[in-house]
Amino acid sequence: MTTTESKDLGAEELRARAAEALTRARARSDALTDAVDDEDLIRQHSKLMSPLVWDLAHIGSQEELWLVRDVGGREPLRPDIDDIYDAFQHARADRPALPLLSPAEARSYVREVREKAFDVLERVPLGGRRLTEQAFAFGMVTQHEQQHDETMLATHQLRQGDPVLHAPEPPPARPGTLPAEVLVPGGAFTMGTSAEPWALDNERPAHEIAVDAYWMDTTPVTSGAYAGFLDSGGYDDERWWSPAGWAYRTGNGITAPRFWKREQDGWWRTRFGVYERITAAEPVVHVSFFEAEAYAAWAGRRLPTEAEWEKAARFDPASGRSRRFPWGDEEPGAEHANLGQRHLRPAPAGAYPAGASPTGVHQLIGDVWEWTSTDLHGYPGFAAFPYQEYSEVFFGPEYKVLRGGSFGTDAAAIRGTFRNWDYPIRRQIFAGFRTARDAGPGEG
Repeated sequence: MTTTESKDLGAEELRARAAEALTRARARSDALTDAVDDEDLIRQHSKLMSPLVWDLAHIGSQEELWLVRDVGGREPLRPDIDDIYDAFQHARADRPALPLLSPAEARSYVREVREKAFDVLERVPLGGRRLTEQAFAFGMVTQHEQQHDETMLATHQLRQGDPVLHAPEPPPARPGTLPAEVLVPGGAFTMGTSAEPWALDNERPAHEIAVDAYWMDTTPVTSGAYAGFLDSGGYDDERWWSPAGWAYRTGNGITAPRFWKREQDGWWRTRFGVYERITAAEPVVHVSFFEAEAYAAWAGRRLPTEAEWEKAARFDPASGRSRRFPWGDEEPGAEHANLGQRHLRPAPAGAYPAGASPTGVHQLIGDVWEWTSTDLHGYPGFAAFPYQEYSEVFFGPEYKVLRGGSFGTDAAAIRGTFRNWDYPIRRQIFAGFRTARDAGPGEG
């Protein structure tokens, strides 16, 4: 919902919107877990990921903690499992050894929690507490579930076996040639938000920041362009890699994006159980920050800063205003961006002209998370809410910021101010990138 709309909404409309968002998230959780049998739900498909059944029960546990117990003031349903499903208590690699709920128990638990959460939503005043103002707690829980749905989707990508997920192909690129890069003018703009109703603590507060003029790739870097880096020997040339990146690449024997394999007739990849030739026009996905950084150096460019990314995505030079999304303030539609697991791959570069920013940058929302060069930190005036562990404990040089969402990100869990972060070595996530360069004298 837009900030203006939220001020005008009555309590009943707020409740209806929150209920719809929660229902949509649960339908996706059910689809991701119903797609496989109990053995696959319990199995750990990678040490990097939890068993799918852990994610499902964790979703219910967080919903119980925040909506049933805190907002609703109800008695705990399952206090005995709080520790098991506390993400900070147990590393992902260790979770299969825990006394997890069985698939049947997990499904029963999340259903019971949801029934009580809906009862709370019907009865609780939407105001008087920051947690309930504009139904924030319900939006927070919705975003949490959708984030775990994307994590479960990444687990499906790591799963061995026949394909179990299916979706239509994304739209093709629209006719016409896009410029390779776009000039984004220098100057100040408003970054972050103080008014977005469901914005999380690390997106706040709104603040003015200035950036110099720069050139930004019109679209994310494609698989075809990235294959050029590979075929030129880029993975074997230390010149393009940072010391940390080179150590990571050589120490782990990395020779291509994750899930890629070179065959006699070119590059192939595995995608949700399907082995297929790479699609040259699609944004490259499953690359680490270090790989993105090396490609940028090889291309004579660099990764954008987080502020540069957000200015390209939100700033309208005509009005001088920062918008919620590149195309304006309205919620994402199917014409704007590749979101919500509607498709199971990035769309070709140039497939969403209706989603372009005022300066002509395309596909900033959806398709692939985009690595930036910025370490995760709090904005000036940052205040942790509703708990420090949501983002503050991750501040520092260990984590790099990603922006924009992927084809696996739901619209409820993305906006122009939304910040994601991960270790620079991560490759199982749906991450790609675009590059930038400084503008010359007199340019912008």
